[in-house]
Amino acid sequence: MNSQKKIVTSGKRKRAIAKAKISEGHGDVRINKESYQKLNMLDRLRIEEPLRITKEVLGELKFDVEITVQGGGEKGQIEAVRLALARAISEFSNSSDLTNAFLRYDRNLLIADVRRKETYKPGDSKARRKRQKSYR
Repeated sequence: MNSQKKIVTSGKRKRAIAKAKISEGHGDVRINKESYQKLNMLDRLRIEEPLRITKEVLGELKFDVEITVQGGGEKGQIEAVRLALARAISEFSNSSDLTNAFLRYDRNLLIADVRRKETYKPGDSKARRKRQKSYR
């Protein structure tokens, strides 16, 4: 039987849902079976934030993460991946120092942002904007 420690976590942002599977390894992070290094620079930096904090607090990265993400837009997916990754690392390391470091840096690394788009109302063109009236 394989005694390797494996943890599955998830992260959501708007309509995007990311699932992260973390296991012991060498610090390899893959998103939808591709390295996160192939993303554009700003998205890559956003995903590297939890990795850099982990390296600062714990030293070297001794895990591999496989993340699958679907739904939503590009930036929503990046935020969902970031949340799932940070949750997975926090749970895998079981370190309260790391959890506190994540929360100090950005609360949204471990706690989901539950805001959603407000629905349109009947007879109006937007969620809040109302038709103008002219009393002439």
